Amino acid sequence: MKKILSIFLILFFFNKSAFSDIVIYKSWQIPEKAKPNYETLVYYFQKYQFDKNYFGKYESDVSKNSYKFKFNLREDKYLEKQFKKTALLSYLLFENNEIVIDKISPQERFGKYINEDTKFDSRSIGKSLTSYVVGHAICAGYIKDLNHQINDWDLLENTLYENQRLLDLLNMRAGDQNYVKKGVGIIGRTGGRYANPNVRTLINIMKLDFQDSVTSKNKKYNYNALVTNILLNYVIFKSNGNFQNLLNNIFVDKAKVERNVHFFKQKNSKDEAGPARYSFVANRYDYLRIAKAMMDDWNNDTCVGKYLKNVYENRQKKNDPDTNPNSSFGFPKAYGGQFHFDYPGAKKRKILGMDGYGGQSILIDFERSRIVSVHAIHKNYNWKKLVFEPIKKGK
Repeated sequence: MKKILSIFLILFFFNKSAFSDIVIYKSWQIPEKAKPNYETLVYYFQKYQFDKNYFGKYESDVSKNSYKFKFNLREDKYLEKQFKKTALLSYLLFENNEIVIDKISPQERFGKYINEDTKFDSRSIGKSLTSYVVGHAICAGYIKDLNHQINDWDLLENTLYENQRLLDLLNMRAGDQNYVKKGVGIIGRTGGRYANPNVRTLINIMKLDFQDSVTSKNKKYNYNALVTNILLNYVIFKSNGNFQNLLNNIFVDKAKVERNVHFFKQKNSKDEAGPARYSFVANRYDYLRIAKAMMDDWNNDTCVGKYLKNVYENRQKKNDPDTNPNSSFGFPKAYGGQFHFDYPGAKKRKILGMDGYGGQSILIDFERSRIVSVHAIHKNYNWKKLVFEPIKKGK
């Protein structure tokens, strides 16, 4: 894959005429409202894959006894049509303890660039997976509970995040809206290309942008990347050298992943600098294995299941007027513990949502034991019909 990608990029940058149909956007990624053609989608998919080479990783081992799915497959004609004209890469529907729909992009679309070992970006699904790690850290005794105050970490000293309650960070209500834009950007002294917290260590960010920062009295919902990176790095700090074991306990022993999975980190940076970022990669079946582990935790009322139920009970309304109410991100009306909850038409149901930029989506219905897991290059498919409706209605 790396060799193919290198050839692709070399051809593009030194022979642009061969790729005249490609549209290069000013932003690093495809804008949400864009309508990219096939060539542009291929280019950005390769770009996203190549980006992984710039970062280090906190990586799990591989399970010697990976979970084996049962299959009872059925066809879906509408899904077939969506695969032929949208940026969909993978679709999995799991119910009654079986995979009942299993599709990847056909060869004439993006199938020539992916296979069953391809690791897909989580985007902001990684925020939810970070929360799952936090739950395991609490159950392992590294952190007391959701009301724990972060007052024992020098890295946050003299910043607005010092003494914050863990639950407020998990709910994206740190009172940091005067310093961090919704989404990614830091409003700080560095600005410009340094505004992205995913390309800097926490120690650098806190020293340069957050010294003497003050928490806003109104701790309103402010969805951003920095808070999640703080959570992940705090778990690494509190686990005191045992983070690798924690990763293996979650993803190898419990989820029983088939391949390595990992969170990104800033290369050549020590743990003390806060190098971890929530961005996560796994193959498509391993995402489903992890979602199933969450469902099993909830339904078996394990310690981590109680954690998931606790963040559900402490969810809060988003009240976010700037978000498209019909999007996969804006459709659920509540947020808690880095998860999306309260889906219109099914608000009384215990449905947990994970959403990532560009069409990454995982929904879990705990009560009906149903999971939909989708990956895409761009969110131009019918999310409500392909993801929400199967969760709400089944067939």
